[in-house]
Amino acid sequence: MPGKILIADDEPHILELLKLILQGKYIISTANDGVEVLEYLKSNKPDLIILDVMMPGLNGYEVCERLKKNPKTK
Repeated sequence: MPGKILIADDEPHILELLKLILQGKYIISTANDGVEVLEYLKSNKPDLIILDVMMPGLNGYEVCERLKKNPKTK
């Protein structure tokens, strides 16, 4: 079974590029910002999360901090 990857980036062209590179090898999901990442993780568990550092709202560092504090995602 292929691994699941969540890609978070606010730049649509970056999301598309990464999807093109990784599709067929992995199951790809995307998020446009940190809030979407946290919402996605309420009902999904990817094997890997690729986070943009500079996103509106919650940036990549803030998302990482929240993931580390949550026992379900640390």
